[in-house]
Amino acid sequence: MTRHILVIEDNEDLAGLLKLHLGDLLYKVELAFDGKSGLSKAKSGTYDLIILDLMLPAMDGLEVCRQLRASSTYTPILMLTSKSSELDRVLGLELGADDYVTKPFSIRELVARVKALFRRIDELKSTTHPEGLRVLSHGGLLIDKARRTVKVKGIPVELTAKEFDLLLHFARHPGRVFTRSQLLDSVWGYGHDGYEHTVNSHINRLRAKIEENPAQPRYVLTVWGVGYKFAEFDAQGAK
Repeated sequence: MTRHILVIEDNEDLAGLLKLHLGDLLYKVELAFDGKSGLSKAKSGTYDLIILDLMLPAMDGLEVCRQLRASSTYTPILMLTSKSSELDRVLGLELGADDYVTKPFSIRELVARVKALFRRIDELKSTTHPEGLRVLSHGGLLIDKARRTVKVKGIPVELTAKEFDLLLHFARHPGRVFTRSQLLDSVWGYGHDGYEHTVNSHINRLRAKIEENPAQPRYVLTVWGVGYKFAEFDAQGAK
C-alpha cells in the first residue's frame, strides 16, 4: 500500500529534501509552500500524513491544524517547530497534532518519526481480537473505531481526534493503570517528555464530554499517585 504524504513547508529546499528522502521509501509526496494552499490541498485530497511547519506565510501552521481538526476527516499531523517555540508546540499538541520534530532536525530523525506514526496508525487498525472489534461497548459507552464516533447512552458525543485516540486507548485496556508518561508515549508518540500537563488537560476535557458528573467520573478514573485507568464493567454495564 502506497502512503500519501502532504508536506506544507515554505522552505522550498527543505520541502524538496523531504520529498526526495520520503520518496525513497516509496511514499507519494506532494508539496505546498504556504498555509492557505496547504490547507486547500489537505481538504481536497486524501493523505495518510500531513507534515506541517508552524511558521508559514498566508496562514500559520497552528491555524491550519485547528481547521483540519475541525473537519470531519482525520489525518495524522506531524508538526515541524523551532527550538524556541515551546508554547507553539504545546498549542499544536492541544489542537490535535500527533507528533512534532524540532528544527534543526536530521532527515533520519524525521523519517523515524514518520515510520513510528504509521506503525501506530496500523496498530489502531489492527484486526486482531479484541482490539479488532469495530465497536467497543463499556457501560453505556459505545466507541465505533471505523467511524471514529462515540455515544454515551445513545447520545452522540463530539470528540477531537486526540480525545478519541485517548479514549480508545483506555477502552482497549479496562482496569489497566497508565502513568501520564505511558499515555504520552502510546497516544501522542515518543519525544513528548515534559508534556504531562497535556494528558491532564485532555482527560479533563474528555470527562466533561462523556461523564455525567466529571467530578465523580464513571469511565476514566484517577489512580492517585500513579495515573489513570478505564473502569471495568460487567455484561450488564455495571462496575
